[in-house]
Amino acid sequence: MDKAAIIGIGMTKAAGRVKEANYAELVYPAVVAALEDAGITIEDIDNIVTTSNDFWDGRTISSMATGDVSGGYDRNVSCVEGDGAFGAFYGWCRALSGHYGTTLVTAYTKGSESVSPYITNAAFDPIYVRSLGLDMVSGCALQARRYMNRYNVSEEQCAVVSSKNHRNALNNPNAHLQLDLSVEDVMGSRMICEPMKLYDCSPVSDGAVAVVIANEEKTKKFGKKPAWIKGVSFCMDNYLLGDRDLAECAALEKAAKQAYAAAGISNPRKEIDVAEVYDAFSYQELMWTEGLGFCEKGEGGKLAESGATGKAGDMPVNPSGGLLPSHPVIAGGLIRIAEAVRQIRGEAGDMQVDKDVGTALAHGVNGVAGQSHCVWILGKE
Repeated sequence: MDKAAIIGIGMTKAAGRVKEANYAELVYPAVVAALEDAGITIEDIDNIVTTSNDFWDGRTISSMATGDVSGGYDRNVSCVEGDGAFGAFYGWCRALSGHYGTTLVTAYTKGSESVSPYITNAAFDPIYVRSLGLDMVSGCALQARRYMNRYNVSEEQCAVVSSKNHRNALNNPNAHLQLDLSVEDVMGSRMICEPMKLYDCSPVSDGAVAVVIANEEKTKKFGKKPAWIKGVSFCMDNYLLGDRDLAECAALEKAAKQAYAAAGISNPRKEIDVAEVYDAFSYQELMWTEGLGFCEKGEGGKLAESGATGKAGDMPVNPSGGLLPSHPVIAGGLIRIAEAVRQIRGEAGDMQVDKDVGTALAHGVNGVAGQSHCVWILGKE
């Protein structure tokens, strides 16, 4: 595989409501931070990929809201409608195309100006399902119950994930919610959609992120602290929930297998030092941990209970806190990539895992109940 790296990252602090900034003003600080982090200016960027969503923005061609502020003047600008990890995939392809040496990828969400149930209801089939009133929460609750029943996963095991990730977020200055939650606190929170309680669900946040991806030539020229892209893959499952077995995550398993093959990884539990996993709901960290091959099917809950997925465990997962405390929806997967880069560099502060990080995994999701997954493997060399 041709070589490319992430040479710059920038993130804003996630918040429940950023009243003082519109979409462009929300993205601009992340762009500036990413360029400064890479040690370059916008003149060194060859092309732009913006990641947004018309439904969340409440307008058509939502990418136009941030094209200029991302440096799009007199440059090729393209857009991705969905999670930022997929936008980065497109940016990576462009950096390797032979036409562009450097790509700036941005992603953002202003969840405070949206009504999540109405927006995510539009993800369902408009003829037969949408009128039932399903949204992302209720659709994922169906998956949670199916998965938990098949593999004997308890609500308490899901609560362990929420408690861990909220506590990890206490060390993350960019986190939206910083709560010291016990398992009992999670279990005692109000029911949102059975079996998911309030603290099993991520908030909808305002936030933005930007990364700079460069091919090998430009990385050698500009990259002072590169995180090399060792393997990337994405895979999509069936659209209709009824056409999938919701207890399984075949798309993630296939994407992970392909990314591992590209990176030369045969034992992910032993060869990956840290993982930033897309955990919009607490059960998902357990389910995706299994799909990524860190443990056998149905063992994710026991892995979490044992502390193995804690910051100091043998398989640290979401030392940043993940999405449960902080979820700018469209930016979620790209933030996971940026957090993995920080771990590779040893710049994660109090979030840094104990061991020297040579290889990190980042993960993004599109669609209801994990319809499609994008897996990234990053390394120091």
